Amino acid sequence: MSLIKICVVIPVYNHGAAIGAVVASVQRHGLHCILVDDGSDANCAAVLDQLEATGITLIRLAKNQGKGGAMIAGFRSASALGYSHVLQIDADGQHNTADIPKFVVLAQQNQPALICGCPVYDESVPKARLYGRYATHIWVWINTLSLAIKDSMCGFRVYPLAPTIALFDSTNIGKRMDFDIEVAVRLYWRGMPVINQPTRVSYPSDGISHFKVLKDNLLISRMHAQLFAGMLLRSPLLIWRKIAA
Repeated sequence: MSLIKICVVIPVYNHGAAIGAVVASVQRHGLHCILVDDGSDANCAAVLDQLEATGITLIRLAKNQGKGGAMIAGFRSASALGYSHVLQIDADGQHNTADIPKFVVLAQQNQPALICGCPVYDESVPKARLYGRYATHIWVWINTLSLAIKDSMCGFRVYPLAPTIALFDSTNIGKRMDFDIEVAVRLYWRGMPVINQPTRVSYPSDGISHFKVLKDNLLISRMHAQLFAGMLLRSPLLIWRKIAA
């Protein structure tokens, strides 16, 4: 088995207070960071300019495209730099970077698989957000006819690059908070195995959340409806995969 070549992609939108610590903790694991500035304000942009001097790759989007838009730009940059896998992690410090070696080992051992973080929350998690996630979990289980994806909303995961970019090239993936959910479901539909890795999650170190309760929940609801229609078309194949397994 050949060694994978993995880098970290972090979408950044006005997380100037937290991103320096996140980058430092990632770099301690010897991984190259690609930061995607998703139209941040001048203060955050200045912080990112300083981080660029530490050896990170900085991509700047002219205007805010949303988390998904930033991640897609980061994936394409990673591919151009010759990486085989991308580890995605959030910029606000909510993810436990001490678990990065676990994700990397799982990716090495399961190179064609999507390695999904499965959150273990502490007392800082907003209860409304915690309970709201379960509605999405149920829809994902329906739309995959499977319990394979334990948590589709966690932004701490490892993607094999080639099949993920092939998905982007052929399908219009959601560009905002619907991205993490939709890309996981569609990769599963394409036969990508899913490995779930428990990881501690806290909320968030800089006090900034870009989740817009009404707008993003409406966006996610529309996405679930579209995926449900897609599942109906694919249901014979999904059912056959379960039987064959």
